[in-house]
Amino acid sequence: MRRYGSAVLLLLTGGAVLRISLFSELYLRYVQAALRPYLVVSGALLILLGLAAAVRGMRHREHEEHEEDDPEEQEEDEHGHSHSHSHAHGGPRIAWLLTLPALALLLFPPPALGSYSASREEAQRAAQGVGAFPALPAGKVLDISVAQYSSRAIYDTGRSLKGRTLRMTGFVTHGSNGTWYLTRLLVTCCAADATISKVEIRGDEADGAPQTDSWVTATGTWIPKGKLGTDGAWPPVLKATVVKQVKEPADPYDKR
Repeated sequence: MRRYGSAVLLLLTGGAVLRISLFSELYLRYVQAALRPYLVVSGALLILLGLAAAVRGMRHREHEEHEEDDPEEQEEDEHGHSHSHSHAHGGPRIAWLLTLPALALLLFPPPALGSYSASREEAQRAAQGVGAFPALPAGKVLDISVAQYSSRAIYDTGRSLKGRTLRMTGFVTHGSNGTWYLTRLLVTCCAADATISKVEIRGDEADGAPQTDSWVTATGTWIPKGKLGTDGAWPPVLKATVVKQVKEPADPYDKR
């Protein structure tokens, strides 16, 4: 059975990659949508390599059985006992532990990054200077990402958020003294490089903070805070008029 270890590992890993990328949108928990084709191709290649390894193992086994049945392939030692020229070669049994991560990804894919990742990250803001931002689109209620809101609240000298009703979605994280935040993780390439954007929620609708890691959509208006471009302006504040719990989106990460 050990000769099939590499085949099993390749098939499990390939199946797990295809499961999250081809047959679902779970891959969005780990990488950006643009990387989906590469995951699908990688998963398919792993499946093909696994099948090739399995076929090779079967042929090797048939060859060994043929040698055992062929007396010409055997030789006698000094005691007159016959031995086959072939020997079974297999890796150590502990190598089978390598199948556990692939099996876990196949059966129990881990969730997207959440409040734990956010709490470990210090205040990280866009690498840009204070200046005027482009005008926001017209509309009675403007949907905006947490990252966009944060950038404009901290750096925009044109104060483009002033007087606008804004709506954004994120997961809940808690601070001290009953403070809670609408939080989103921004991914450049994959989950490993995620950075945090968060908005403090105030107002009557902010009373009774939702549970940590629950997803909400908050609608409200900007409250200026601190001097632009300084630590005093972070995190920005939203005076909420509506806070509504929602389902976690298929793509849990934010866009600039």
